[in-house]
Amino acid sequence: MTSAIVAPLICQPSPSSAQTPAPSTALQWQACKDAAGFDCATAHPPLDYAEPDGKKIDLAVIRHAATDQANRIGTLFFNPGGPGGSGTEDLPQFLDLFPAAVRARFDIVSWDPRGVGQSTAMQCFPTLAEEATFFQGVPTDAFPVGYAEQTAWFSRFAEFADICLKQNGALLSHMSTTDTARDLDLLREAVGEPKIHYLGASYGTFLGAVYANLFPDRVGGLILDGNLDPEVYTNYGNPVATASDGVRFGSSESSAKSVEAMLDQCGLAGPAKCAFSAGDAAGTRARYETLLNRLKTSPQTYSGVVFTYALVVQTMHNLMFTTLPEGNYHGWPAAAKLLNALWTRDPGPPPAPPATAPGAPPPTGSAHQGDAVECSDSPNPRPPEVFRALSRSVYASYGPGGLPDLWNDESCASWQATAADAYTGPWNKPTANPILVIGNTNDPSTPYQNSVSMAQKLARARLLTVQGYGHTVWLNPSRCASQYEADYLINGTLPPEGTVCQQDAFPFQ
Repeated sequence: MTSAIVAPLICQPSPSSAQTPAPSTALQWQACKDAAGFDCATAHPPLDYAEPDGKKIDLAVIRHAATDQANRIGTLFFNPGGPGGSGTEDLPQFLDLFPAAVRARFDIVSWDPRGVGQSTAMQCFPTLAEEATFFQGVPTDAFPVGYAEQTAWFSRFAEFADICLKQNGALLSHMSTTDTARDLDLLREAVGEPKIHYLGASYGTFLGAVYANLFPDRVGGLILDGNLDPEVYTNYGNPVATASDGVRFGSSESSAKSVEAMLDQCGLAGPAKCAFSAGDAAGTRARYETLLNRLKTSPQTYSGVVFTYALVVQTMHNLMFTTLPEGNYHGWPAAAKLLNALWTRDPGPPPAPPATAPGAPPPTGSAHQGDAVECSDSPNPRPPEVFRALSRSVYASYGPGGLPDLWNDESCASWQATAADAYTGPWNKPTANPILVIGNTNDPSTPYQNSVSMAQKLARARLLTVQGYGHTVWLNPSRCASQYEADYLINGTLPPEGTVCQQDAFPFQ
């Protein structure tokens, strides 16, 4: 999850806005310029669905055509999470994570949600470099430590919220998940599908739940992997919150536990398989605590990056998303490698060159686009100063590993835009077809209990449990789960009730 920002008021959509169809036309596909083997198009939904003939915005859409066109079933829509995840970037990177049978039988379509990426996007500064300069001196790549850093953080994010409101106008009031669910239905219509097939990961599960309850008769097949409890995430429709969303649905606790589990597994594996191992679980945890205490007073440079105590805690949080040693997300093995380098004071390799190609224009969209989405959906405490006490409470309960998710939500406390249309339930409208809910038992970001709750709260859902680590089964593959996903999408077959699969690869083996 990206940082969350709260709208002061969340309200149910009016009957007119919920039922008014918006005009759509077929998408005009062309070969993508920067993604070989993919097609790109632009959709033009209304900014405000209450005014379907009013101002339009752009949605950047990407498609990978079914590889077995003779037996093509239809279109599978995909949202990678976030909020703020870019489908036009993530689909080409992660295409191989979809089951081969699904890639063969479905066109797979994703998009940059409104306000994000190449779509009509929230842009608070002319370039990301200027936005980075604005935040200079504030540790936005981690979290603030101590009274002075917290005060600077509060002040800068309050000013940022004011700038974003002035620069983006009405767009910020129309970036809720409800708006994106209506966009998804427009895309369904644009590709000619009578019912939707959809895979949503992480935040994408909340989008899927909103869609299923706005358009229950149009559900063909929905897979929701790594779930948010929709009632807890929206604070049961109450705009006043005393706990941040990450604390409410358990991300702070589960992230801290995931770091502990990684240290335990590393310790048990031994130095031959995990360089940071002290030979046992307790000794490896103690080594990590000693390292953090050292970094509080003596930050260390590794590969050109100055690692403070807070940056190491934040980096560990980020690297818990997968246990895989290779791929687009480098997870537990990379975490162990970094910790060992810092422990031994290894300066590391020289910094990698910038990823941007020479001569390419600088990116412009705000790095906090996902904040504006979450602010429409998930209430967080106000005013900013309450986060001082919340930070102490989270640290006392979960240790430093619980802090990144809390501080990711703090920008909510100053956000000024209010969602014009935000769905807060009910969540149990009977859908045309059942929904497949998937949960990883040791998920660091969306704890397993959220998937259990999602399956219970949706009217027609079946829970598939995967024993494993990492955020979502999609990023931490299970051949068993993939087969059930393919059977569900292709044949409409649900796994037997109570089915439990195993993750393919466990860490440090």
